[in-house]
Amino acid sequence: MSARVLQGFGSFAHLSEIAEELGFARSLLVSDVPVYAEQVPNVILFSDFAANPDSAAAERGSMLAREAKIDSIIALGGGSSLDCAKAINFLLTNGGNMSDYRGYGKARKPMLPSIGVPTTAGTGSEAQSFAVISDTETKTKMACGDPKAAFAVTILDPELTRTVPHNVRAASGFDALSHAVETLVTTRRTALSLTYAREAWRLMADAYMKTDDRSLEAMQLGSYLAGLAIETSMLGAAHACANPLTKNYGIIHGEALSVLLPHVVRWNACPEYSEFHPDLAAFLRDLATGAGLAATLRSFGVPKDDLQRLSEEAAEQWTGKFNPRPLDALEIYECAW
Repeated sequence: MSARVLQGFGSFAHLSEIAEELGFARSLLVSDVPVYAEQVPNVILFSDFAANPDSAAAERGSMLAREAKIDSIIALGGGSSLDCAKAINFLLTNGGNMSDYRGYGKARKPMLPSIGVPTTAGTGSEAQSFAVISDTETKTKMACGDPKAAFAVTILDPELTRTVPHNVRAASGFDALSHAVETLVTTRRTALSLTYAREAWRLMADAYMKTDDRSLEAMQLGSYLAGLAIETSMLGAAHACANPLTKNYGIIHGEALSVLLPHVVRWNACPEYSEFHPDLAAFLRDLATGAGLAATLRSFGVPKDDLQRLSEEAAEQWTGKFNPRPLDALEIYECAW
């Protein structure tokens, strides 16, 4: 969780003064949004990473940062920018490989101070001490977390999300919704994570895919709160099943969740879901369909013969261990196919 949050329209304009206040003299700017990156002065730009940043990108970024003798990091963009920035911080300050940090609390040395500025409402990475990075060789997603990786300051300016393309808004927003839904019922949920999850859902359920000022602010704040819920509660079956789909077929994370989550809600059959909506699964399906997101795995070209192999990979995902019902990924995949 960030030590400080600056929220509201126009808050991005304060980035430079906050960086100066924190003593940032030579910052690495990790960003996938050139239009906003150009507005940040006196930084070394790193943008050599993909939508699913991998360990090789983190290594390239850390090499650039080391050569430039940077003393701070600014992450500006979608979840890929935020995750990549944290991954670079791990390697730059603690050395080794990204796989060394898989899990939590593996960084033994101090990490550089950083600022997170999300330009999408989705991953909630700005609220978390985790970086989700793909292993370059195996394509497996690794959750690498440490309290020192959290942003010192997070800036939530809804204006930055206004021009997000429709497909990105749909997928990233559904990811945020799924965080609220899954953190509500995981085995590690706490009174605090439940508070975050409920408020996140209250903000986002009526704001999803809307672009008026109030909805943009609600989605961005809701995404942040759902990210806070993950810190305590972790996630569940939908995320465990989504990661192998991204790894093997390149399916965008939020689009995979749009197929899986309604089935996971039905499969878990948790009474807590009714406080969100009497028929949450149907409500989620309607939201996804209205946003133009897919409804089946076969629409992505996933062969039915692959489901067994996918279920074996899903069983190895960390998030599946916190699902309220013991994970049977094959059954979920079959329902979603």
